[in-house]
Amino acid sequence: MTRTSLQLLALAGLIFATVWIIRPFIPAILWAVAITVATWPLLLALEARLGSRRSLAVAVMTIGLLLLVVAPLYLTISTIVERVDILQDWSRRLSSFTVPAPPDWLQTIPLIGPRLSTRWSDLAAAGPEVWRTILAPFTHSVLVWFLRQAGSLGLLLVNFLVTVVFCAILYANGEGVAATAVGLARRLAGPEGEKAAHLAAMAVRGVALGIIVAAVIQAILAGVGLSVAGVPFAGLLTALMLILAIAQVGPAPVLIPAVIWVYVERGGIWGTALLVWALVCMTFDNVLRPLLIKQSADIPLILIFVGVIGGLLALGVIGIFVGPVVLAVAHTLFVDWVMANDSGLASRT
Repeated sequence: MTRTSLQLLALAGLIFATVWIIRPFIPAILWAVAITVATWPLLLALEARLGSRRSLAVAVMTIGLLLLVVAPLYLTISTIVERVDILQDWSRRLSSFTVPAPPDWLQTIPLIGPRLSTRWSDLAAAGPEVWRTILAPFTHSVLVWFLRQAGSLGLLLVNFLVTVVFCAILYANGEGVAATAVGLARRLAGPEGEKAAHLAAMAVRGVALGIIVAAVIQAILAGVGLSVAGVPFAGLLTALMLILAIAQVGPAPVLIPAVIWVYVERGGIWGTALLVWALVCMTFDNVLRPLLIKQSADIPLILIFVGVIGGLLALGVIGIFVGPVVLAVAHTLFVDWVMANDSGLASRT
């Protein structure tokens, strides 16, 4: 008993130490596994086209992953550079901003009208110097926030580079890693564990195909509409809509203000045209996403939806993949357990 207890204690200590050491890399490992499983068929197809040269296919896939970050950054920076004159004009307007006099109809509002008019008149009497004094603390807070976000962006880029390195390793040794994962699942739960491992891979691939691909198409179509309508910073807004679509928020927070701006600046015809296009972009993913998911994994859509939203709220963006996998595997094991009990009862009767 003493020997067994010491062995278990040593094993638990070894597991704890291992997890503690790799803890900083766990998010990158999870992202690498999700990306590799989702894009594995693409790697195999690329390897076949390149004469069965795995190393060359891994190099192409790794460069493609790097471009997924470099391209949006370049698009954002180029958009800001192209519109720097607009930003300077906005800055000059803010430095000399004055509040206009209150309209006459404001005093006719019962109860609160006179007070609002008086307060508005006081604000209008204040010159630009007063406004700069009032806004100075908020400007400092905004500057500090941007500096913090810049640091977070740098850390995010480092994490992405680590994720790309893990992806390259998994691409090069995918079959061995998959065999190890399936063997571990079989060791833990027998045939049901092996089935759960395959189901987890299908769930990741289905979510990637249904959510990521639908989000990319949705953001591109919405961005084309903004560009044609002449909305400023269309490239930057497209990148923002892609992030919102992946997070299951959708492009509506960007498209609705854009439609209002087009109505004001370009008139009713352009505004109505962008409104119709925005409604199409905001709703067509509800049809496209289920079709794409069903092509890769035979999983109830309610599990996908609950897993995506719940995983996003619980674990962040990586939860988009982890949530559906956990629910899909749990659902399958539960169904197998219920069916096994039903079969046992039927055989005894």
